[in-house]
Amino acid sequence: MDEETTGDSETLQEKPGPAELRKPVLFRTYRRRWFLLVVVCLLNCSNAMLWLTFAPVADKTAAYFHISMDTINWLSLVYLLISIPFGLVATWILDTVGLKCAVILSAWLNMVGSVIRTFSVIRFLSLGSLTYTYLFIGQCLCALAQPLVIFSPTKLAALWFPDHQRATANMISSMSNPLGILIANLLSPALVSEGKDIPLMFFAGLNGALFTVFGLLGAFLLGLYVDKTRQFIESTKVCFCLTALASIAFAVMSRFRNQAVPLALISSLFGFFGFSIYPVAMELAVECSFPVGEGTSTGLIFVSSQIQGVILMLLLQALTVQISAAPFSTCDIEEGGALDWTVSTLVMAGACSVVACFYVIFFHTDYKRLHAEASNATSINKTGTEA
Repeated sequence: MDEETTGDSETLQEKPGPAELRKPVLFRTYRRRWFLLVVVCLLNCSNAMLWLTFAPVADKTAAYFHISMDTINWLSLVYLLISIPFGLVATWILDTVGLKCAVILSAWLNMVGSVIRTFSVIRFLSLGSLTYTYLFIGQCLCALAQPLVIFSPTKLAALWFPDHQRATANMISSMSNPLGILIANLLSPALVSEGKDIPLMFFAGLNGALFTVFGLLGAFLLGLYVDKTRQFIESTKVCFCLTALASIAFAVMSRFRNQAVPLALISSLFGFFGFSIYPVAMELAVECSFPVGEGTSTGLIFVSSQIQGVILMLLLQALTVQISAAPFSTCDIEEGGALDWTVSTLVMAGACSVVACFYVIFFHTDYKRLHAEASNATSINKTGTEA
């Protein structure tokens, strides 16, 4: 009887009920956790800015350095390619060496990479082919820092924040990366634009800015909601479905002329629901893979996303056609060098819808980390009461 009773109590402790999961587990917290959060946010933001410094002004950068557009595009693509193999190294650093080492190493890589990039505009240093060499080496060093700073939020939230603040802390640090992308997309054109290009700079940048701003807002609200309710799965499934609907709306609406306002609204909704999934999904990955380290679970998802990103970029680019070959294109004919992305946007909307359906139907998991912490807290409380 005693053995059966003990076995039953242990089973109950392994999977506490929803009410127990909502009760915050008491840990000792330190105010300097907010300082560490700010540090990780700044690293994430600056790394994203370094990534896309040249993308919004690729044509002007190519003209200044006397190189081709394809060569300029490699400055962005190298981030994706380097982060795939180094992402595995970053997971080992975070889960074995520790968060402190990862943050310090990423800060040094970020700084050294950005300094080397400036050599390309110093005349007595940038001679001949060295100009692009400095840019490329600097970008490679910054790309090495990217996995470290992107994997850090879940580790930071797990080590320094109580369970009822983790999603919020993860959201703040994770969303500083798209904030850096937003700053790069706004700041770079503002610094190097020509007067005649200002209107075009704004049909190109407005949707991207709205996408990011509303994405940050959505991530903030969803992070607060999940911290209170612990509904990781339900929240991500709803947001994923709404994101798929927004992608379909964008693909359809972009085929019509003079639809700037509807496209801006759709981009805002797409960002609001799409970006908000990211930090919650990172926490969900940790929950379903526990006791695997936070760096490892986040790292595997990131490496997978980078591989998918490279494949999608190449595929969608291959599906584009010249404007002259697209009789139903809504772009002006004088934009002779432009590409029609109709097929690409439709394929992307279809892929997003299929993945959303697959996730909603087949993804189910327990919150293993929350259950383990609740069980430990229950055991400690019982032991203290018996003593």
